[in-house]
Amino acid sequence: MNTATSGSMQLPQPYLLFLGDVAERGFAKTALGLRDWAPEKCVGELALPGATVSTGLPAMTPAQAHAAGARALVIGVANSGGVIPPSWRASLVAALEAGLDIVAGMHMRIVDVPEVRDAAERLGRQLIDVRVPPADIPVATGRKRTGKRLLTVGTDCALGKKYTALALARAFVACGVDADFRATGQTGIMIAGGGMPMDAVISDFEAGAAEMLSPDAAADHWDVIEGQGSLAHPAYAAVSLGLLHGSQPDVFVVCHEPGRTDMLGTAGYQVATIEEIIELTLALGRRTNPDIRCGGFSFNTAALSEEEARLVMDRESARLGLPVADPVRGGPNLDALVASCLA
Repeated sequence: MNTATSGSMQLPQPYLLFLGDVAERGFAKTALGLRDWAPEKCVGELALPGATVSTGLPAMTPAQAHAAGARALVIGVANSGGVIPPSWRASLVAALEAGLDIVAGMHMRIVDVPEVRDAAERLGRQLIDVRVPPADIPVATGRKRTGKRLLTVGTDCALGKKYTALALARAFVACGVDADFRATGQTGIMIAGGGMPMDAVISDFEAGAAEMLSPDAAADHWDVIEGQGSLAHPAYAAVSLGLLHGSQPDVFVVCHEPGRTDMLGTAGYQVATIEEIIELTLALGRRTNPDIRCGGFSFNTAALSEEEARLVMDRESARLGLPVADPVRGGPNLDALVASCLA
């Protein structure tokens, strides 16, 4: 058995996307992100009975996927707590037996699942955990670094911070700007081929990990940094704050899903308002970058029609005084957001 952890690794591709028995779309963000941003690396999906979320890719057994060219099964679920439940394990072993390696981004390491580890050792297959940070992360210094940085922040989890960062990085490059997407979660790392799994870093080293992720750069270079969690989330605010302090963004973009009322995975807590996140981000972000500013807003309008999305984005842009765009819909709204961020 070969094992590997996060970093600038070469992952075995293409992928069979494993959806387990997921019933909450937000928890399938790894599979959906790979489908949307790395479709050339995905051949199909594997779901268990009880799953109600699909990527729309062909349903395949591990053997069918291997015959179609897949070389790894990717666990496409980011569930609460990042666990690998017993109900998944027979399918993971079957993937190894079909000739596939396994790529995982859970808090629970795939190599720590005995039956999966034993099967990988017996078959000579790779188990790759991308949510394992490097061992040499320093404590943050707070030193101002050269280059420019943009951070996506959110009113909640799993509503578009990664999609927004990817779309903005791509748009910056299309405008002739020297820019890099900096991944901070398992899906982004799988798309980019490297990054820093921020929510697996010990709290004292969060800001240092963010500094390490986005080092000194040329004066006109932009690092577009994928945000994590939300500063207002009762469970995940810690990773958001460490990332904010360590990345020292010059610009931040607030990500929001119109119509979402409750915070993901935390019953009884309402989604923060956009204004609350602006206020928190400015107040806390000024600690390491006094010149931080809001560049605009990114809305996840997947649940709205084209006309409804346009009306909501136009109304909120007028109310908030900055551009509002959907990174998937793109168009003039995204062009305006890009211009505001680069201004």
